[in-house]
Amino acid sequence: MVKLHIVLLEPEIPQNTGNIGRICKAMNAVLHLIEPLGFSIEDKYLKRAGMDYWKDLDVNYYKNLAEFLVKNPEGQKVFLSQKAAHSCDTFCYSSEVYLVFGKESTGLPENLLKEQTDSCVRIPMTKGTRSLNIANAVAILCYEVMRQNNFEGLKTSGTIPA
Repeated sequence: MVKLHIVLLEPEIPQNTGNIGRICKAMNAVLHLIEPLGFSIEDKYLKRAGMDYWKDLDVNYYKNLAEFLVKNPEGQKVFLSQKAAHSCDTFCYSSEVYLVFGKESTGLPENLLKEQTDSCVRIPMTKGTRSLNIANAVAILCYEVMRQNNFEGLKTSGTIPA
């Protein structure tokens, strides 16, 4: 069974985090939030974007990246950056993966990317495009991980009423 974790390092925009909460619910993923947060967890925009899913999420909070790494030593850590050499669709994800995303304004710290070069992936896009919205990037990476694992644990078919 795939164990998917979404890690947000210092998220700044409550609506993005709320939308990512919805994605976590759809993927049965754990959400990890690393402080400082640019908003209150009680923020009405966070709640509205996450709708009624927020209460059902498995959310963990950390004071900093070091605390997160100490408390989560197991599992593959994958870091998203437009500076990465590896494309997200050719990277091999393990059955327990932590997808780590940086803050909306600046992304992940340069020193972290240098330390984790082999574990950094990018989403292919046109030259000159700076980045995608973080919630969109989270969705793309989640679905790629799940695609590589045959969408294990997800509902993959439906019935159109006659």
